[in-house]
Amino acid sequence: MSIADRVTEKPQTSPTRLVAQNAASGATGTLGVSPPANERELRLDMFRGLALWLIFIDHVSPDVLTWFTIRSYGFCDAAEIFIFISGYTAAIVYGRAMFKFGFVVATARILKRVWQIYAAHILLFAIYVGGITFLATQANNPFYIEEMGLTYFLKQPAATIAEALVLRFCPLNMDVLPLYIILMFFLPAILWLMKRRADFALALSVALYVLTWKYNLYLAAYPKGFWAFNPFAWQLLFVLGVWCALGGAKRISRFLSSPITLWAAVGYLFAAFALTLTWYFPNLEHVLPLWIEHWIYPIDKTDLDVLRFTHFLALAVLAVRFVPKDWSGLKSSLMRPLILCGQHSLQIYCLGVFLSFVGYFILTETSGGLILHILVGIAGIMIMCAVAMLFSWYKRNADKNATIVSTAQAGAGPSF
Repeated sequence: MSIADRVTEKPQTSPTRLVAQNAASGATGTLGVSPPANERELRLDMFRGLALWLIFIDHVSPDVLTWFTIRSYGFCDAAEIFIFISGYTAAIVYGRAMFKFGFVVATARILKRVWQIYAAHILLFAIYVGGITFLATQANNPFYIEEMGLTYFLKQPAATIAEALVLRFCPLNMDVLPLYIILMFFLPAILWLMKRRADFALALSVALYVLTWKYNLYLAAYPKGFWAFNPFAWQLLFVLGVWCALGGAKRISRFLSSPITLWAAVGYLFAAFALTLTWYFPNLEHVLPLWIEHWIYPIDKTDLDVLRFTHFLALAVLAVRFVPKDWSGLKSSLMRPLILCGQHSLQIYCLGVFLSFVGYFILTETSGGLILHILVGIAGIMIMCAVAMLFSWYKRNADKNATIVSTAQAGAGPSF
């Protein structure tokens, strides 16, 4: 199998082939969804599970365990991986539904999923705030209230809860779900346009990203400030994932398989790594010319800095090249816990957010050293894996609908 073939397989169903033929005859859109309906894309599950692990590690011990995550060796972190894969998988599931059943049915399914994610966010908010408040009271330490951004919640609980319900208030580390709710809400319009003019839809996304930087577009947060993940900027990654899933990846497969692209990605990652060394070794700061510092800093996460976006693209090029869809490791027992976490991403994400605070609380209260940081990190990941296995067992054996697996679910799995 060639490198180009590893990027995306040819569509198997005849409706999809017809759309691809239309694209070849002049239409710019395509619903050439990959993988085939009877085959699950385990590679997506694996990378989504990896993103969940990295997010947990970054949150539970931001000053120690981040040495084991990608954010210490470049510009981006697991958030970029998570949002891109979310767009990709959502396009596989709901793009197929829109093509088969039409816009109205697909929109209804998407809005149902939006409601599920919103309900999960509100439930997580209640448990998270309750847990933080309880532990802070037990430890007689208001530091945790301030650190997690809950000071206004204690001062004005009614107003804060109301703002949380409309997604304007989020404690620390609870910002990803509100972003995803907004992106999923607009997915029907994105898919509708992608179906007709895929490249034009991506161009509109790029234009919105540029306008966000030029005119400082943002959503306000309560009680002050703005969203930690600006939807006007982060939509670019989500839409790019949709575009790749609906035929875009196949159209650029030659570009992705080019040795020039590979070496450009490797060069960018090496340059990013070399620059990050100046963050940790002050004696290297003078190596970087002043004009470059003024040009690249600050590397803004809120508005998805271009350097972060490009760093993710470079990582994606390497992932596509060196982790093919038919890689035997995807079906190994060692990868199964990671893949299961990716397959139950909504539940595991919520669990990881709560576990990250519990672990952070333990490490802060005990002033734990490196060994304890590592043990807490490993324990959290093991709990996440155990819960993912429990959900998988329940879905396979105890759920009354376990034997009724829809085509979309078989092909792509959960949309988050």
